[in-house]
Amino acid sequence: MTERKRALITGITGQDGSFLTELLLEKDYEVHGIIRRSSTFNTDRIDHIYVDPHNPDARLFLHYGDLTDGTTLRRILEEVQPVEIYNLGAQSHVRVSFDSPEYTVDAVGMGVLRLLEAIRDYQKRTGIEVRFYQAGSSEMFGKVQEVPQKETTPFYPRSPYACAKVYGHWQTINYRESYGLFACNGILFNHESERRGETFVTRKITRAVARIVEGKQKKLFLGNLDSKRDWGYAKDYVRAMWMMLQKEKPDDYVIATNETHSIREFLDIAFNYVNLDWHDFVEFDARYLRPAEVELLIGDSTKAREKLGWEPSVTFEELVHLMVDADIEALKKAKELGVGFD
Repeated sequence: MTERKRALITGITGQDGSFLTELLLEKDYEVHGIIRRSSTFNTDRIDHIYVDPHNPDARLFLHYGDLTDGTTLRRILEEVQPVEIYNLGAQSHVRVSFDSPEYTVDAVGMGVLRLLEAIRDYQKRTGIEVRFYQAGSSEMFGKVQEVPQKETTPFYPRSPYACAKVYGHWQTINYRESYGLFACNGILFNHESERRGETFVTRKITRAVARIVEGKQKKLFLGNLDSKRDWGYAKDYVRAMWMMLQKEKPDDYVIATNETHSIREFLDIAFNYVNLDWHDFVEFDARYLRPAEVELLIGDSTKAREKLGWEPSVTFEELVHLMVDADIEALKKAKELGVGFD
């Protein structure tokens, strides 16, 4: 009997971390995740798959740590001894990165360096190969220099978050080329789901739709409605992460649907789905504008389709409907249980 593969995930409690955990458990991995210690639990996205770690059938284990704490990251690496590491942890809200630039850069940029150094040291001492996935972002393209954007398109980041992601991207390449690490960058364009954080515009919209239908909300305040993004389904995108680490050689890949849609289009589909006109409910609020806007993102995922055999399975319209359905269902359950949906 072959030994079960062991993976370590930072950001395991996030949207992507929870879907990736499910995927790896389906593939019979033992999964270890890093969570930040806080006064409240933030594990709701993985509670349905978490088993008491003392249970002999348990294959999901959580460890306290932080990307800003290199000593703890090294200790966890030594304890877990993973063969794959997926770095999904981040302060991932672009608008918030303008308000907390130092923390964002420390976690998102320097966090990558801390992990790469820990892996390099661990491999040097043990001779065990650790395959590393770095979560890049389409935000790195920012003020786009080419349409569509592919792996060779120059970066032009427009936020502290995007600048930090560019740093992490190039450090990943640097460690691959300098030390022979199996390290991949996934340049993932926007990917959403029913598990998307509630402050992100897509989930903010679908959640508002559910609440408006139930009479619990009257207005939705948004910023730039003309921004265009390449939106896919998160479950498809974590599959691409895993596929990258199964290849014979490490490389960098754009993961995208090759389509772009505006926030107005998202509003059209979401509100039309429940027979409402968004113009009756949406109002502009300048607070949601960024100091430097990113107007257009559309990815060319030809390389991933050809070399990985990856392609998306959910269309843009299906994605919006899926999210609206999930939020309407969540609101119904909350009502049945007699708890608020606030």
